Amino acid sequence: MTEAKPSLKRTLIGKVVSDKRAKTVTVLVERRVKHELYGKIVAKSSKYHAHDENNEYHMGDVIEITESRPLSKTKNWVATRLVQKAALV
Repeated sequence: MTEAKPSLKRTLIGKVVSDKRAKTVTVLVERRVKHELYGKIVAKSSKYHAHDENNEYHMGDVIEITESRPLSKTKNWVATRLVQKAALV
């Protein structure tokens, strides 16, 4: 019996805020956390550089990124799938 191991790699979902560089997108991931002292729900955000081999993701797209080995000085994530296409303006 061979069971599929659960992936140990983290996945995050965020919005593409920059697609200017070749094979790289910048993804803004927002999370809501409770303030330790005051108890108020606060929005915190982080930006991650993700590898996009075919330059298929563009500004405004919501994508899923997965942790990977270091690909460059700042790039440790890989864009895995499109969650929601950006709305056309």
